[in-house]
Amino acid sequence: MCARIASPCVGLCSTTLGDSVCRGCQRTDDEISEWMALPAEQRDSRMVELDGLRERVAGRFLRIDDEARLEAQLKRHRIRFRPEQPPLSRAVELLRVGRDRIRDLQCYGLVPLEGAVGLTAAELHERLSARLLEEASRRRRALQACTDSHC
Repeated sequence: MCARIASPCVGLCSTTLGDSVCRGCQRTDDEISEWMALPAEQRDSRMVELDGLRERVAGRFLRIDDEARLEAQLKRHRIRFRPEQPPLSRAVELLRVGRDRIRDLQCYGLVPLEGAVGLTAAELHERLSARLLEEASRRRRALQACTDSHC
């Protein structure tokens, strides 16, 4: 029996609309098309990088106050997450799925930081998404420059 291949895909691939970086998972169009052919170690490494990106960006806006509450809410709302996925990376997914239903972040074990206080979950998600896309696009440009100059 074949093992299931883990993917950061969240089912919102904007690369099909012409984006060079997916707004849903923050992978480049090349990474998406090559994902299944990558060795497991490379996929695992990239998953760790993507989680790190989400942690860095979400950490500018949120802090985890109660990790158990966050996990319970993810399970309650049937939002997929990986056991090894860091809490702030999970919070990004929670906001993506629940941004129009979440009224009080603290009920989900999250505390907004300065700059996010007073934002609705939808507004917070919008800011997070924009920052994630900026940073993922910056990474893509750096990778492309390295490829072009044969680093």
